Amino acid sequence: MTRPVAILLLAAGIVTTACATHAPIGSAPPARTHAVIPLPQSIEISRDRAFTITPQTVIVVPQGDERVAAIGRSLSAWIGIAAAPQPPPVQPAGPSIPPASIVLTVDTSLASAEAYELTITAERVTIAASQPAGLFYGAQTLRQLLPPFVEYGGVRPDAARPVSAPAARIVDAPRFAWRGAMLDVARHFFTTDEVKRYIDLISLYKLNRLHLHLADDQGWRIEIVSWPELARTGGRTQVGGGAGGFYTQREYADLVAYAAQRFVTIVPEIDMPGHTNAALTSYAELNCNGRAPEPYTGIDVGFSAVCVESDATYRFIDDVVREIAAMTPGPYMHIGGDEVKTLTRDQYAAFINRVQRIVESHGKQVVGWDEIGAADLLPTSIVQHWRPKESPAALAARGVKVIVSAANRMYLDMKYDQATALGLNWAAYIEVRDAYDWDPAALLAPAPESSIVGVEAPLWSETTTTMRDVEFLAFPRLAAVAEIGWSRREHRRWNEFKRRLGAQAPRWTALGVNFYRSPQVPW
Repeated sequence: MTRPVAILLLAAGIVTTACATHAPIGSAPPARTHAVIPLPQSIEISRDRAFTITPQTVIVVPQGDERVAAIGRSLSAWIGIAAAPQPPPVQPAGPSIPPASIVLTVDTSLASAEAYELTITAERVTIAASQPAGLFYGAQTLRQLLPPFVEYGGVRPDAARPVSAPAARIVDAPRFAWRGAMLDVARHFFTTDEVKRYIDLISLYKLNRLHLHLADDQGWRIEIVSWPELARTGGRTQVGGGAGGFYTQREYADLVAYAAQRFVTIVPEIDMPGHTNAALTSYAELNCNGRAPEPYTGIDVGFSAVCVESDATYRFIDDVVREIAAMTPGPYMHIGGDEVKTLTRDQYAAFINRVQRIVESHGKQVVGWDEIGAADLLPTSIVQHWRPKESPAALAARGVKVIVSAANRMYLDMKYDQATALGLNWAAYIEVRDAYDWDPAALLAPAPESSIVGVEAPLWSETTTTMRDVEFLAFPRLAAVAEIGWSRREHRRWNEFKRRLGAQAPRWTALGVNFYRSPQVPW
């Protein structure tokens, strides 16, 4: 974690027992039930005796599996000293399991890498999964079933209050493979610690992609050794004329590793051929007229483009992609491609076709905004649908895989309503129900749901200057997006979700999250 915060988990009165038999998801919820987000595939809360953490509790992990051991240590840190004089120790599995233990176990019979099974009895908690990712997600669910004891700066809360989780049986797996959030660090720069904070928050809700918008007209945010002025010159500014900033390659690699520990894949984006004024300012040869423009600190779009007829442009792109690809173990490279107003359709399509080959030559898979559908896409290229007035169904019919990021539902930089101080409203006002009560598959009909890679919630930073601004626009809507990405459509009901959403307030308060208290939600 980037700061000494222990997670506040749900109030005991909210997560106490429901019916001992399985209550069908989607039926009227019992008076006292769980508040897990995203909604599991199957969940039974029992009236049996709860599991209570004691000073003797240990977290048991498989012998010799460091990735699972790391999950165990994280779980111990989340529980903190709220349950005992010290956090539960992590120990390798032996011939016997101590009483009141939490056991992380690998079960290869579970087919999906992200699936897990969580069983809570009075004697033991068991999280089983075929891969570490599933164990991590099971641990996130357990966090939401424990009571609201929090460690504040090492001060232990009332030791007389037990740390318990209700007896439960959960079988769970995600609907979509891609469950993402996008953070624009180009228009306003956010430090590595701030980005790590966002990674902590999104991983709590089982999101597994962080798309970083690293370059735009207002700033270039990643060091490129072969083109050093990109960061030195292009990284100096931001919207409004602030100081800007950039990540060194070491800092970026640290972010990638930090995210990977939380099973989040970093997706780097270098927007091109438009949204490039910071690059054009840094190197005159990227401009067709050979003259570098002035830095830009406004928020207009569509006025800039690299010189698509110049070989220098493609040497530049090859170097940038090569260096970023070498630092990014994840398979994806986002090339942007949106809002290009200065090129002809043929120029644009030819550019995208050529850049796809460059990205592929460096072992990465292309992702681009939906405008790239005008080109001859490679079979591996993925389109990110964002324009509300453009249907992705035609792309899906061509066999193109789609990430759904519909701006009028999922853009977290949109205002909640007319009174919201932060954000914009060009796509819509998006209240929490607007963000939740719809289904991505409906946008692609009649194409099959298999055309959808997943969902992603972008947050552009024209109006956000601090991480508190980001949090205000992201929460609670990001939790809604997380459930859309994870949970089956037939299981989701707005009236039931808003109750579980309201129960997140104590946790967010303890985490210091600056969230919006929507009047639609019973906080």
